[in-house]
Amino acid sequence: MEVLATCHVHSEWSYDGSWSLKDLSAKFSQRGSRVLLMTEHDRGFSQQRFTEFREACAQVSSSQILVVPGMEYSDAANRVHVLVWGVPFLGEGLATSEMLEAVRRENGVAVLAHPSRKSVHLDFDPYWADRLLGIEAWNRKYDGWAPSKTAPALLQTGNSIPFVGLDFHTDRQSFPLAMALDLASTIVTEETVLECLRTRKCSARAFGVPLGHNLLRTAMPALGFAERGRREVASVVKQAKAQTR
Repeated sequence: MEVLATCHVHSEWSYDGSWSLKDLSAKFSQRGSRVLLMTEHDRGFSQQRFTEFREACAQVSSSQILVVPGMEYSDAANRVHVLVWGVPFLGEGLATSEMLEAVRRENGVAVLAHPSRKSVHLDFDPYWADRLLGIEAWNRKYDGWAPSKTAPALLQTGNSIPFVGLDFHTDRQSFPLAMALDLASTIVTEETVLECLRTRKCSARAFGVPLGHNLLRTAMPALGFAERGRREVASVVKQAKAQTR
């Protein structure tokens, strides 16, 4: 059974989030998502807080949408970020290699987030390659309206698959990006979702079509042009606001 999952979402459980889990589940359920893959920042978390977070996700899950608890782990320098599901809380500010090894021991799922941010792609460690399920090929917050320019080369270094994520903090990050999950069961649970990810029975979608679809490839130049325009407008607006302060 194929269902759509919205990935890389932050709620008020993250230090920089503002949306409640209840509002997020309602929003994305209305937009056709059957699964919401949460990724709260590790800063300020503990095992006790993570347990409470898991319970909160369970409370807002329903027959319309499953809210899966997950973390976005950052290294001590806050450069490398990795999305993780299916493991207990591992700690705050861990070295990336150490954290990824712990995820593998726990049979969890790890995805490298926004490789273009702070030029993380330049420091990609080959050790990570076999410990990552995926790499974000399109992150709405950092890549904008067009896919990552740095992810394709990283995806060639190992067996990682392309992921797409919103990096949702505010409604500005709303965008038609989703992961299609081919579940082995008609029952949608955290375990069936995790097993689907572990077995790589998932694929990235943008505007409702597979990421590698010819239609999307044809649209790439236009998307890139639109993204450049968006960034220029955002820069002008930012400067104008700074001048009025």
